[in-house]
Amino acid sequence: MRLLKQLGAVGAVALVGSLAVNAVQGNAFLTLGLGVATAALALLAYAWVVRRTERRAPTEVAGAGAGAALGRGVLVGVGLFTAVVANIALLGGYRVDGGGSATGVVALFGFMAAAAVTEELLFRGILFRIIEERAGTWGALALTGLLFGLVHLFNPNASLWGALAIAVEAGGMLAAAYAATRSLWLPIGLHFGWNFAAAGIFGADVSGRSGPAGLLDGVTSGPILLSGGEFGPEASLYAVLAGVVLTVVFMRLARRRGHLVARRRRTAQPDTTATLSR
Repeated sequence: MRLLKQLGAVGAVALVGSLAVNAVQGNAFLTLGLGVATAALALLAYAWVVRRTERRAPTEVAGAGAGAALGRGVLVGVGLFTAVVANIALLGGYRVDGGGSATGVVALFGFMAAAAVTEELLFRGILFRIIEERAGTWGALALTGLLFGLVHLFNPNASLWGALAIAVEAGGMLAAAYAATRSLWLPIGLHFGWNFAAAGIFGADVSGRSGPAGLLDGVTSGPILLSGGEFGPEASLYAVLAGVVLTVVFMRLARRRGHLVARRRRTAQPDTTATLSR
């Protein structure tokens, strides 16, 4: 029940926030304000429902050290996506056709803030954390990563390959970031940095979605495995490789810190047959 209650509380904020943000598309500053407000309210809802259902302090969203962890995540996310785009561009799969829009960057900041926070709370803060208690870290990483990829099948221009790419590079990498730190701030920053770099800086589609113009007017072309096709650079093999490398780094760090959780084994039931026959 705690799983359902937590998903319900955060999911309700995410849904209402998404509807509000979509309703004001075209107004950059309203989009920014509603996006940031959605992120803040989702964090408050998560902290409240965890306290109510688990009778503990939600240390994974504690304020101490949040800014530094969030900043590190953003820098890693931006740097990682920049490396992906640079490799695609070297083979002619990405070019810049001009400048973008400053107001578009503002709107994308708000939109991506809401998306990064709500998705990390739902998938890593709730699903991964609770599934990990029974399935262990590796089991939870595989299950929630696959689920994270599958939900992207409902996006525009989605494909099975794009969903699998997201499952590996994002679902695995972000879960591993949480496992390594036992905090949601790093994966939130990483998620935001990756998405904002894609749309807000390089003007690329994010998981099949086209939004407001970013800082640059970017165009991708060429084979899907190089450029990602209509789904965007996240379906590129370069993005998958980058995600896998960082997943391995985070999981090695999690093991070194003793953060890996073993799968819970079923307790053997006592044999009462002999007792009853006596």
